[in-house]
Amino acid sequence: VYAHFPINATITNGGGTVELRNFLGEKRVRIVNMLPGVKVEKSAGTKDEIVVTGTDIDLTSRSAALIRQSCLVKDKDIRK
Repeated sequence: VYAHFPINATITNGGGTVELRNFLGEKRVRIVNMLPGVKVEKSAGTKDEIVVTGTDIDLTSRSAALIRQSCLVKDKDIRK
């Protein structure tokens, strides 16, 4: 699926917002705001990886969960 629809993740607001484009070929831009005290950045060493950092483990894990929930496949057969 990735070869046909490469997902573009753009980090804005100084690491406070992630914009996900071209998820499964959709034109809609998915915007995920990070919780207070949490920053997101692209990994320097690894391609296609974003790093979520923060001092509070609960807020950091909730922000990572928000990114994951925004990319859930709904109303489609995920096996194909």
